[in-house]
Amino acid sequence: MTAFDTAVEAAAPPATGLSATLKHARHVVTGNPITGFSFTLFILLLACALFGSFFVPYDPLATNTAVALKPPSLHHLMGTDQLGRDLLSRVVVGTRLDMAVAIFSVALVFALGGISGIAAGYFGGWTDRLVGRLSDTIMAFPLFVLAMGIVAALGNTVTNIIIATAIINYPLYVRIARAEANVRRNAGFVQAARLSGNGEFRILLTQILPNILPIMMVQMSLTMGYAILNAAGLSFIGLGVRPPTPEWGIMVAEGAAFIVSGEWWIALFPGLALMLAVFCFNLLGDGLRDIVDPQRRT
Repeated sequence: MTAFDTAVEAAAPPATGLSATLKHARHVVTGNPITGFSFTLFILLLACALFGSFFVPYDPLATNTAVALKPPSLHHLMGTDQLGRDLLSRVVVGTRLDMAVAIFSVALVFALGGISGIAAGYFGGWTDRLVGRLSDTIMAFPLFVLAMGIVAALGNTVTNIIIATAIINYPLYVRIARAEANVRRNAGFVQAARLSGNGEFRILLTQILPNILPIMMVQMSLTMGYAILNAAGLSFIGLGVRPPTPEWGIMVAEGAAFIVSGEWWIALFPGLALMLAVFCFNLLGDGLRDIVDPQRRT
């Protein structure tokens, strides 16, 4: 590179908008090996959820008692279950359901808990009291027991599992968003936006929300792991989705009865899938925080 090229590059205006965000995201992902690994694992899980059913070697619902309880082999890499169903196919296809529960429940609780928590911290008064009492009421129950009650009352469908998961995580988002908004509602940049003629709701969405989004992204990442564990727990006790739907919690519950007799692979591989998914979401939080943090976009 010549001195002229260097001068031209230095004089060029910085990238803005979507290009700047993508450039910053690439810098965050490639700059930290752990963040890069977590994003790679997340993309792999997302690919299995979206396209896994097209590439699995067997029909995940097809039974074949002639090959029931076969250990891992070249024909069945993860073995077969008590009905002769291929475990690899069921684990891969089951990714779609568990990822859907995680993503949609977190999106729902962020829309409800995050926005109401920001409003409670920013406006205070009766808004704060109303949101606080609702949050305290939910926290008064053991959360998993509350999820069990909601699903038992509404029916064990995927939609109701998502609703129950969002409800039990609502207080976490409310408390985080409320505390962060309460700290920033009288900050200098908020006062400047108010003096510039911006309305309160515009300030809430354009000034407060972007500045508390980094810590909310960490909570969202952790909650996705909790959501998968919650769905698996409900399925394990019989309140999740109904068999023979491929789902990791159901598969672990079915395999638990065969561990004593030596068929360890039926519960092991769905359990490993659960562990990898939760591990991925726990690592993903720091990277997402760095990507959305306005102070790190330099």
